[in-house]
Amino acid sequence: MKRLPSILAVLAALAIHGAAMPAWAADSDGRTIFQKNCAACHQATGKGIPGAFPPLAGSAFVQGPVVEPATVLLKGRGGMPDFSTSLSDADLAAVLAYVRTSWGNKADAPDEQQVAALRAQLQAPKFAAGQVTNKH
Repeated sequence: MKRLPSILAVLAALAIHGAAMPAWAADSDGRTIFQKNCAACHQATGKGIPGAFPPLAGSAFVQGPVVEPATVLLKGRGGMPDFSTSLSDADLAAVLAYVRTSWGNKADAPDEQQVAALRAQLQAPKFAAGQVTNKH
C-alpha cells in the first residue's frame, strides 16, 4: 500500500510553487488563529463560558453585519482585548471567516481588503508585524 502525502506536505508544496490555496486551507488557518487567540475564552466549541465569555456558536451578533465582530477584534470591547497590533488584516479576515462559518453559523466571510478598510475607518492601530508590543 502506498503512503499518501500528508495534507501539510501538499499545502507546503503548493505554497512553494505559488499555487492558490484551496478554500478549506484558508479556513484551517482561521481555525489555528482562533485556537491560539480565542479558544481559551470562547472555547474550541464556540460555546463560551456562561457568565464570563459569550458563545460564538449560534450568535446573531457573530452572524450579523461583519463590521460588528470585526470592530470588536480591532478595538476590543468590555473585557475582550483588541487584536489590532497582534493580528494582520489577513489573520483577522481568516479568523472572522472561521467563526462566521463554524458551529452551525452561516454568514459571509470578509476578505483582507474589507478588514483593512475597516481598520483605516476606525483608525485602529496598525499590525505590529513582529515588533514587540505590550498587548497580550
